[in-house]
Amino acid sequence: MIGIEDATRTVLSRSRNWGDEFVPLTEALGRVLKEPLLADRDFPPYTRVTMDGIAIDFRSYAAGQRSFPIQGLQAAGSPQMELKNPEHCLEVMTGAVLPKGTDTVIPYEEVELRDGVAIVIPDSFKQGKNAHLQGLNRKQGDLIVSSGKWISAAELGVAATVGKTELKVATLPTVCIITTGDELVEVNETPLPHQIRKSNAYSVQALLRMYGIESDLRHIYDEREEIRRVLSACLEQYDILVLSGGVSKGKLDFIPGVLEELGVEKLFHRVKQRPGKPFWFGESRERNTVVFALPGNPVSSFMCTRRYLMPFLHKSLSGQEAPPQYARLAEPFTFKPDLTYFLQVSLKSTAEGVLLAHPVPGKGSGDLANLCDAEAFLELPAGREHFEAGESFRLWGFRPLKN
Repeated sequence: MIGIEDATRTVLSRSRNWGDEFVPLTEALGRVLKEPLLADRDFPPYTRVTMDGIAIDFRSYAAGQRSFPIQGLQAAGSPQMELKNPEHCLEVMTGAVLPKGTDTVIPYEEVELRDGVAIVIPDSFKQGKNAHLQGLNRKQGDLIVSSGKWISAAELGVAATVGKTELKVATLPTVCIITTGDELVEVNETPLPHQIRKSNAYSVQALLRMYGIESDLRHIYDEREEIRRVLSACLEQYDILVLSGGVSKGKLDFIPGVLEELGVEKLFHRVKQRPGKPFWFGESRERNTVVFALPGNPVSSFMCTRRYLMPFLHKSLSGQEAPPQYARLAEPFTFKPDLTYFLQVSLKSTAEGVLLAHPVPGKGSGDLANLCDAEAFLELPAGREHFEAGESFRLWGFRPLKN
């Protein structure tokens, strides 16, 4: 049995690169960019009007002029006009090119329009006001988004602005989630008193979708030769296998032995943690497949996916480890076994910007329903029993941010 630090290092050291591919711009959200996005022209590409109003030559205003005959109107999307008389003005719309011969925009709120003349009300206006200069944000050829960045709505907007109809992104792995156990039946079936419906596969599958990864689902019963046949085929077909159940020390827990028979190297089995102690991890170098064999208890399976598989995916796809997040324990908590404990918590942010984690401990690793009351796991280190309110610990969230 190893500690979580060693388990984490081992898992992350086996991160993979599954190559690159091009996808349409509309399908790139949530993927990892594998090319730099450069400005194809200045940002903004012209000196841009930022408020509806009038454009003037500031020198006339500085000389004391306050009434400006209106020469015409510069609309957004129209070719640049020119102010031919510096003592006149042009009406301008937000987003329009600043007319030639002008350098300052006075908003309509500061102007009275009378019989074709704009009368400026305030007596202290600065040159260049409300004119966003060409190239102020970026110059042509400048780097806007670096390779390796996760693509959000912001990066999609930039990609569209620089004319990218498709983007080069990290290829996602092929994944199969395999549940085991004679006690499991399909979701649409009515379980007998000694049976339960499958749930682990769907919760793990949903967590993987947070990385844009779709996965296949398989189920095998507790029959050794059937397990061997299915796992042998899946090792040839998929980049990642995620197994749920059959990894403890029971007489029907065939998974570890069968995996090793099939040439999957065991890198560790059993971690000093709760939940999820029986977690098994290995790789088939011949097939370049990694195997996450998770405990069958629902919370254990869920936690190990969040704590180990998702960081593995993050590093594999982006080339970098996910930055850690922390929260403060909102109230004292006690846990006596000498194990790292992943405490289920709900989260609240204070007005001072402090993230507080409130314990929602539940009733053990089989209490799947309790996850619905929690938002994250707070990682409480081994080697101590008492954890005080106000202490900060590593946080592993599992709900998307929506506010």
